[in-house]
Amino acid sequence: MKKLTYFIALLALLSFKANAQDLYDIDNVTVIELTFWEPYWDDTLDAYYANDVGQRLLASCTVNGVAYDSVGVKYKGNSTYNATNAKNPLNVKLDYIKGNQDYQGWYTLKLSNGKNDPSFVREVLSYEIARKYMEAPLSNYAKVYVNGNFHGVYSSSESINKKFVEERFYSNKNNTLFKCNPVYGSGSPSLTYLGADSSLYFNSYELASDFGWTDLVSYINDLNNNFGSVESTWDMDRAIWMIAFDNVLVSLDSYIGPLKQNYYLCKDDNGRFNSIVWDMNESLGGFEMIGGGGPPGPSSITSLQQLSPLLRMGDNTYPLVNNMLSNARYQKMYMAHFRTITEENFTNGWYHARADSLQDIISADVSADPNAFYTTTQFTNNVTSQITGQGGAYGITQLMDGRLTYLQSNAEYIKVGPAISNITNGTVVPNSTVDFTADISNANYAYLGYRNSKADIFVKTEMFDDGAHNDGAAGDGTYGVSVPVGVSDIQYYIYAENNNAGKFSPVRAEYEFYTLAVAGDVVINELSASNATIMADQNGEFDDWIEFYNNTGNPIVLDGYYLSDDALDLTKWTFPAGTTINANDFLIVWADNDTLQTGLHANFKLSASGESLYFSNPSISLVDETTFGAQLTDITWGRYPNGTGAFTIMNPTFNAVNSNTPVSVAEVNLEQHEELVIYPNPANGIVTFSNSSAEDFAIYNLLGDMIYQTRVLSATQSLDISNWPAGIYIVKTPTQSKKFIVSK
Repeated sequence: MKKLTYFIALLALLSFKANAQDLYDIDNVTVIELTFWEPYWDDTLDAYYANDVGQRLLASCTVNGVAYDSVGVKYKGNSTYNATNAKNPLNVKLDYIKGNQDYQGWYTLKLSNGKNDPSFVREVLSYEIARKYMEAPLSNYAKVYVNGNFHGVYSSSESINKKFVEERFYSNKNNTLFKCNPVYGSGSPSLTYLGADSSLYFNSYELASDFGWTDLVSYINDLNNNFGSVESTWDMDRAIWMIAFDNVLVSLDSYIGPLKQNYYLCKDDNGRFNSIVWDMNESLGGFEMIGGGGPPGPSSITSLQQLSPLLRMGDNTYPLVNNMLSNARYQKMYMAHFRTITEENFTNGWYHARADSLQDIISADVSADPNAFYTTTQFTNNVTSQITGQGGAYGITQLMDGRLTYLQSNAEYIKVGPAISNITNGTVVPNSTVDFTADISNANYAYLGYRNSKADIFVKTEMFDDGAHNDGAAGDGTYGVSVPVGVSDIQYYIYAENNNAGKFSPVRAEYEFYTLAVAGDVVINELSASNATIMADQNGEFDDWIEFYNNTGNPIVLDGYYLSDDALDLTKWTFPAGTTINANDFLIVWADNDTLQTGLHANFKLSASGESLYFSNPSISLVDETTFGAQLTDITWGRYPNGTGAFTIMNPTFNAVNSNTPVSVAEVNLEQHEELVIYPNPANGIVTFSNSSAEDFAIYNLLGDMIYQTRVLSATQSLDISNWPAGIYIVKTPTQSKKFIVSK
């Protein structure tokens, strides 16, 4: 609880919230100051690294002006660490001694020194691309000072740890987590099944959770020997995105490279392994060895440019890639993802413009870096040119321009998949079914994937063009399917294929998806799981709160209804007798676990790291539910349009109609929604476009006709599309493009 009586503490909190820079704000440089009491701190850290027992050196630390004491520091890295380096990679644990020390929720700082990347953009740029398609670490730049002296520029990337798993995969933070790197340099995390004895895997995988070896062995066995049912134990879509990403970006210090390393595996609450990309400092050709039966040593730039999209297919020493690409459907899905990454980042030149802008952010600091590994000229030139005398440091555009030329004539890449348009749905009635249709041409198979929340697995249901699935006439190119509707919103996407290629809609599925709102008479309308300043209850306490809305024109009595955050106990809290929500009105329940207070106070609190909320009637049948991820302080999770729309992050509208006021771009970035933000999406009234920089933009329909254009996109701009035909539209700026849906 945060009481008004603690006025000074509250002011301090508000001051921090208002002034503290986001730790991973990609367009700003984080400042980290370390002060060691040990005069020979570098020698000590070298000794700790050599001993390899996890020991850390105590220091005080300031992050963007926020001070911490008793943090633990150690050196990290493999090829980028050397005892002779003046600037080594750093791992700083803010909570090393004091368990409650964190910066905006992050307690581990991972800082890379740029030793293997003259351009200093490979890591930050690659992670930014990855986050468009999969869960991947946030990353930006940091200036590090040691004992008052500027020590150098680093890239700062989010740690993959229990916090990451809990927030990104809606999973128990204690679930199985593995860092897939050889522990002693003698193994290979190739995912090859070696037998049932877990000790056979100890040298190849590093356990990052309290337990999990049995899971690892079992899941590797399924991948190798039970691939027909692999989706029960592996999230194959995430794996496909990871392999496609590594290949497009010629990221060979990865699973597809000769060492088969540098990724994480985490188990979610659905019992499936999820793959996570990691260590991007040698992406975009920085690690130049292809290996895998090829010639030893560095590869020519031509070999890297012409890296086959189907690299490792047929090589059983890479079971994840080989089994995936040997499956006809998975291969088509893989190539669809491959094309999306290429078209959205490289074909349009976005990556080059972004690399230049990232260098602009740090150019002055790189020039002043007393421990830089490269000259300022080498730093600037490596975006486009190879650095003389630095083996493998090919220019990024030098590599990727040649790769694009190769891909545009590659037989696999140029295959043409179906076209998907005019996705529609029937009337939505809770606890019934809903029909979906889509116009799909050049296809012989299609399915609709649907689920109720990000915590669920997509159910894949085949769509038909047979005239028997509310799809119109047989063979008319309109596919249909009917799926069950409960009380939760439906998240969905469509996949279609022909004999040659596949296509997703939206193209970033399953990471992105469409949402169909499901709303009954009384709904959960908005909630705050981290309330610092929005509204206090009658006792002056800034507690979690849940807002309900009555969509009808009549009052509804809620006596005996239930509210819970536990799926196994839907009757956790009962609405007291006499509780009524008036017609077209709101009702607030405080989730503060303080039922002795006057008013509606539930006997549980909400989790700011994310959870589910359930609203049930006296028969213990669900009336509404929602699942939300990690929440930002004073940013809420609510329906837009008010009462009937899908849930999204929003600025708070306590006990009032939910508005379309967009969350700021910086705040949205923390939710891994990068660059151009379209809100709400789908929309049927006012749609708002937010961007981190002002860019001209135009909107096209799927026929390619431009239907709207503006010369300047400010931080936010709203547009009334209520009279536009329903369908999918494309918003294009000079550096990116994004889809949005007009719904009716």
